[in-house]
Amino acid sequence: MLRSLSVEEVNVLRREPVEQETLEKTEVIVRAVRDQGVEALRHYAETFGDIEVGGALTYPRDVLDEALSSLPEADRALLERCAERVRVFAQAQRDSIQEMELPIPGGRAGHRVIPMDRAGCYAPGGRFPLPSSVIMTAVTARVAGVKEVWVASPKPTTMTLAAAAVAGADGFLAVGGAQAIAALAYGAGDVPACEAIVGPGNRWVTAAKKIVSGLVAIDMLAGPSELLVVADDSAAPETIAADLLAQAEHDPDAIPILISLDATLPERVDVALEEQLRDLPTAETARAALQNGFSVAVSGLEEAISLTNSIGPEHLQLMFEDAESAMSSFTHFGGLFVGHVSAEVFGDYCAGPNHVLPTGGTARLSGGLSVMHFLKLHTWMIIDTLQDAQGLVDDAVNMARHEGLEGHARAALRRKK
Repeated sequence: MLRSLSVEEVNVLRREPVEQETLEKTEVIVRAVRDQGVEALRHYAETFGDIEVGGALTYPRDVLDEALSSLPEADRALLERCAERVRVFAQAQRDSIQEMELPIPGGRAGHRVIPMDRAGCYAPGGRFPLPSSVIMTAVTARVAGVKEVWVASPKPTTMTLAAAAVAGADGFLAVGGAQAIAALAYGAGDVPACEAIVGPGNRWVTAAKKIVSGLVAIDMLAGPSELLVVADDSAAPETIAADLLAQAEHDPDAIPILISLDATLPERVDVALEEQLRDLPTAETARAALQNGFSVAVSGLEEAISLTNSIGPEHLQLMFEDAESAMSSFTHFGGLFVGHVSAEVFGDYCAGPNHVLPTGGTARLSGGLSVMHFLKLHTWMIIDTLQDAQGLVDDAVNMARHEGLEGHARAALRRKK
């Protein structure tokens, strides 16, 4: 099931987020939507089967509300519970980011925290509908204070449209792929140009985000899903197998990994994987993904920590005795799940932390989606006592002349007492 590798054989998850061929083909689509607007958006949406010929490209808020109202009460309550937990977690993040002011010579300086005006939130919809991604992205944007939030997802189900209503979206673009990202970046028809575009997607979505990055803020260039489980003999192999399959069924390119503190555990997990695949509806996809994964038996916890940190997985699950005492030693991951009961799938759906996470080893560089992706820290300065600011004047003059910028020096000298 999982290839057995030695520590030395492990290739860490460093990969280019987009291959050149995909990037070049995507650029054609992005440029067409940029230059031709809604005409090109409709062309590609119909060509790739996002919508029927002549079908609606966008849905206004009242259609989202109608979808929510049409759901059975249990489904509506499910969406509302999940969204509320994400909202509470995001609000705690927002509350931790404070405006700041401190004294400087002759005055004060600080920063303000200002939300972006518009955000585009992408949710995949090709292989499986993902209303959970609608909640993770749009709720977080709304909590950050974004004034206008649009969701994009191809072939939306009623549950996906209802999730957008629960999350507080203002409008919905029923289009996916590069054409959706281009519309959110440049604007097309009813879709406004956004300042931030976030959310997971396939290689075309990732390539389009890379192309428009700089014009708009993006969260990350995400690739296939990853789960790394660090376990010892206290973990049930059947539970490990279930958790690995939960990630493997996402995509044939997903990467399930087991780092074992017990030499016999990988073989027992393999037996459990084979058993559970027999009646798993997504077994074909999961089997393909298992070929990307591997297991490694390590000599001890120190080696497990070192190897895990070098890999930098999207999801990291610790299933060994007293895992909480060791969690601070794990420093490179997207989301961390500590203990036998802390299933990664709780994070996928309903616990509160965001499931939009860095992949491909980029957890060494950044964390997952948060309110910070929709906020700007703007600095300010007020000099209100010129006499006390003369040290600033002198330093500015001297630094400017060291750099050969006499205009800067003379501007500072205008403030000389």
